[in-house]
Amino acid sequence: MRQMDFKMERENLVQPGDRVQITEGVLPSSWYYVVEPAVAMSANYSFRERLMSREGVVKEIKNTPRGYYVVVEFDE
Repeated sequence: MRQMDFKMERENLVQPGDRVQITEGVLPSSWYYVVEPAVAMSANYSFRERLMSREGVVKEIKNTPRGYYVVVEFDE
């Protein structure tokens, strides 16, 4: 299992246990991921950290001083 954090700007867009679809974006030297429909966005990842799954399960929503973070678990 692999877990990744995604930054979410507003609360209650997804809930723990929800199955979510992920899309991949490409930058010149890295990749980023978006929980659809544009709910949350990941940090940038290098080639060796690239995500192969396109579906995951929301495990946790963290409310921090910097905002909301969605923890998504993938079967990798």
